[in-house]
Amino acid sequence: MIHIRQATSDDLFAMQNCNLMNLPENYVMKYYIYHALSWPQLSYVAEDHKGRIVGYVLAKMDDEPTDASSPPHGHITSLSVMRTWRRLGIAEKLMTQSQNAMVECYNAKYVSLHVRKSNRAALHLYRDTLKFSVSEVETGYYADGEDAYCMKKVLQE
Repeated sequence: MIHIRQATSDDLFAMQNCNLMNLPENYVMKYYIYHALSWPQLSYVAEDHKGRIVGYVLAKMDDEPTDASSPPHGHITSLSVMRTWRRLGIAEKLMTQSQNAMVECYNAKYVSLHVRKSNRAALHLYRDTLKFSVSEVETGYYADGEDAYCMKKVLQE
């Protein structure tokens, strides 16, 4: 049994551990704290029946709009589910909770994210399940030089 709930400051170390175990892009604790303090409503965790964090979504609102007419929009900073808990719909539930909070709390019009071009599993989740679309390719986005798809999903018109 998995329980999805809003992340708290007590979850940050477990979220960072989940990130370190599963993803090549890692963040210092200060970055998690920044998200927790700035947008506490947007990040969620999945915990197992023993209260262990098995997945998380770290999200924020765009704090640097490209221009004054840019509508409010969210951004998924990081999403990770521990390998033994994948393919159970946890990532989809985490993403849905975060997107709903973006609309309810900040009136977000859309949400964006970056994904490695080579990450077929994530592309399937974002494009096919969650209905994101590729808006552009960012050449050399990742530290190792791999390109990223910048993906977007309209949340409300």
